Amino acid sequence: MGMRIRKTKTKSGATAVQVVESRYGQTLVRKHIGSAWTPEALHRLQEEARSRMLKASKQQSLFSRESSFDPLFSRYRYIGTRYTLLYETILSVLTTLGFSHLTDTLWVDLVLMRVVEPGSKRESVNRLKELFGISYDLTRVYKHLLIIASRKDEVEALLVAFARRELHADFSFVLYDVTTLYFESFTPEELKQCGLSKDNKSMQPQIVVGLLATSDGFPLTYDLFAGNTFEGHTMIPVVTGLVKRYHVTNLTVVADAAMVSQANIDALTIAGISYIVGARLGYLTRAQVEEISHALDGRDGASVRLTISGKTLICDFSKKRYTKNKSDTEKQIKKATDIVERNVPMKRHRFLTQEQTQMTLNQTLIDRAKLLWGIKGYVANIDVSNEVVVARYHDLWHVEHSFRMAKSDLLSRPIFHYKQDAIKAHLLICIMALAA
Repeated sequence: MGMRIRKTKTKSGATAVQVVESRYGQTLVRKHIGSAWTPEALHRLQEEARSRMLKASKQQSLFSRESSFDPLFSRYRYIGTRYTLLYETILSVLTTLGFSHLTDTLWVDLVLMRVVEPGSKRESVNRLKELFGISYDLTRVYKHLLIIASRKDEVEALLVAFARRELHADFSFVLYDVTTLYFESFTPEELKQCGLSKDNKSMQPQIVVGLLATSDGFPLTYDLFAGNTFEGHTMIPVVTGLVKRYHVTNLTVVADAAMVSQANIDALTIAGISYIVGARLGYLTRAQVEEISHALDGRDGASVRLTISGKTLICDFSKKRYTKNKSDTEKQIKKATDIVERNVPMKRHRFLTQEQTQMTLNQTLIDRAKLLWGIKGYVANIDVSNEVVVARYHDLWHVEHSFRMAKSDLLSRPIFHYKQDAIKAHLLICIMALAA
């Protein structure tokens, strides 16, 4: 990471002076200053190299100009920079989370490097040595992934204990969401399957990850599923697993509309788990839509509660949402109108209908969509106010943010592992880093 002056012998026997920098385990030549045959010339080249380094770094030297080439000082060999404070700071966070109880320094160091500078296991090993002077054999690291993969339950217990102890979490409201992580591969096998990708990588195998977090987005538990698993089928095993393992009572799970199905609602009800989930308003009748629209009357923040098909439906109105819905719908209408005018063959469009050989605008659907501008629905079976239901649902942005952070900052994907245990270990390391 820091620049330094290097002297090296050339083939002709001269001494070359270079300004070099260590980066990613390699020594890069920033500037070749020149070659010298005499001590006087060598001294001049070293002075020039020193001047260039100070100019590039915009920092003063720790040593005086005289001492820089003092015979006593020249006895010392540059061994690189050690970021001890950085290591100790992050390690203290991991210790607070309870990860020191794992008594596995290699595992903890891999988590630490996922926070400091995420990369492959090979890159992590190289950077551990370069930044902190910690050495591991790469073969040992790969073999150790098998052990890490088998200890997910220990980590989960530590996360739950930390949430209860430090975050005062009572799990009255927990957030559930799903994402996908794709592989740098095109060969499906075991967990690696092609499916509906959230990263627009439909041609590449992936895994589905279901994450349960506190209302602040702190990860509690997760599970991974084959890449072709329907996300609605992932919620029940993750949520009920947490309830059973840690004897959680009075839990309410908050999830988006993709999790809504009669099977999921029945399973939650049987397990005694309350829920707040996004509602699909497209299934409502025109009369029900008109009733909701009339009750909200375009008032920002207004809400209404109805009972439809035995379920409690809460709807609220937002002017900001209205503006976005209006803009999106108008773009779709314009596209549909252009298709009709140009008589372009189109298999499917939201606002088009086929009449014999001619495509026409479906004015009924357009009018219905306009009635729903600005309206969002939620299905809940918990006895709280409409405002609490809406606020808790909006907390889902925390877990969505956690997924974005895991993908962008922690580089949880693409995944390069191909063995199932290595994949599980990789995900566990990423979740631990996310908690930190």
